[in-house]
Amino acid sequence: MSIHLIGGGWAPEDDGALYRPFLAEAAARAAKAGRSIPRVAVVFVRESAEELERFSGDFITMLSRGAEFEPVPTMLLEGQTLDSTALSAIDGLLIGGGRTPAYLEAVGPIVNEIRLLVSDGLPYLGFSAGAMIASDTALLGGWRIGGVPVCPQNASEDLDDVTVAEGLGLVDLAIDVHAAQWGTLSRIIAATEAGIVDGGVAIDEYTVLIIGQGALRVEGTGSVWRIGDSDTGVVVGTLGA
Repeated sequence: MSIHLIGGGWAPEDDGALYRPFLAEAAARAAKAGRSIPRVAVVFVRESAEELERFSGDFITMLSRGAEFEPVPTMLLEGQTLDSTALSAIDGLLIGGGRTPAYLEAVGPIVNEIRLLVSDGLPYLGFSAGAMIASDTALLGGWRIGGVPVCPQNASEDLDDVTVAEGLGLVDLAIDVHAAQWGTLSRIIAATEAGIVDGGVAIDEYTVLIIGQGALRVEGTGSVWRIGDSDTGVVVGTLGA
């Protein structure tokens, strides 16, 4: 089973293609448990009940175009936390998009349970914020380092300084999202140069990075940008979709 990281970007008319590999893995796990249709926990965190209802409904509709599954949604307002009962008898876990700090706060009480399930083969999909918090050191947002702007302020996640925290620990590299679309590639480059993170990846919208056994896979319409440190400075390359 794999960890699927999507850099954001979706619309109600999306055909769900980026989600099919994840849903196929969930279906394989369900079959081993004797279920014909996979049960997928889908976690959403939003600021208001109205936004939560609208976003979750549209997202699940789009996701269902990828393959048949039984959604097990958990809808949380910012400040609420996820209960471990949300992870009972599931074949996949999807954590959606919104404010990254709010998502990390929401999963905080059950980080260990999530790690155990994924290490046991539960497929994980992180969309936008869900991708960012998947790492050992989660890049939560921010737009300045030492008072110097390093990305557009509207990509700051309501944080001033570029901020990191302990994440889910599912992957060992820092992750940023909406890379080409929101200008966040420069944030992870600057964070690497400043020693805030030890390199990582920045994922474009409509693009998924799949981390499992064997080589990394990239699918979708964009790129995954690789950022590393060297004796001569930060090195940036791409993995094409």
